[in-house]
Amino acid sequence: MNDPYLANSIEIRPIPAFQDNYIWMLVRHAQAIVVDPGDAEPVQAALRRDALSLTDIVVTHHHRDHVGGVAELVDAHGARVWGPARETIPRRQVALHEGDRIELMDQGFTVIDIPGHTLGHVALHSPGLSLLLCGDTLFACGCGRLFEGTAQQMSASLAKLARLPGATRVYCGHEYTLANIRFARAVEPDSAELAAREQRCQQQRARGLPTLPSTIAEELATNPFLRCSEPAVRAAAERRVPGAGADPVSTFAALRAWKNQF
Repeated sequence: MNDPYLANSIEIRPIPAFQDNYIWMLVRHAQAIVVDPGDAEPVQAALRRDALSLTDIVVTHHHRDHVGGVAELVDAHGARVWGPARETIPRRQVALHEGDRIELMDQGFTVIDIPGHTLGHVALHSPGLSLLLCGDTLFACGCGRLFEGTAQQMSASLAKLARLPGATRVYCGHEYTLANIRFARAVEPDSAELAAREQRCQQQRARGLPTLPSTIAEELATNPFLRCSEPAVRAAAERRVPGAGADPVSTFAALRAWKNQF
């Protein structure tokens, strides 16, 4: 699809929030769904501006910057709240489990459990729309910090997402891309793909545009956390932590610790 913000008559709009969050809004026929509304005010403003009716709220995990606006939006609009079964989500009406198949705006979505950033984190994948709503697990050229889970859990979660079709568009929760690319280039300094991606994203940000969505194919080519089996990435981890290149999980753990200090 040429337009990253349009799929099967559904428009996907980024609503900036806080310093670097995106609340994703799906719009069709004057109805709207929002994903991870950490702040109600920008959502309310978007709904008023375009005379939209909020029908559903989807939550990927329990962190405040993803759920802080849920209660206010439910009180104002009566929206139905979908959220991970293994976390406490404000006003949740539908608990989401691994493998659940749900329908939103007449499109099918599959729930994927992706623990690591938090223990109950979920993603929603729509094959029909070729999109992934993944919160703070997979970022453009990066991944979330391990606040609750282990390196093994996050590595397994990212491996699930990496198996999705390459054309799948990745809608994550934060504008971290340029900082993530700077780290990725420290890991793979000779990558022409990373150099090109950095230039493209710098141009987007200079124009005030999001660097999102990316695609699974783009992440597989440039995201070090999805490339922990690649010799160059393993070698970089090994130089940082002797023994870290022995297996993909050890490589991932070394990269994540390195990124935390980068």
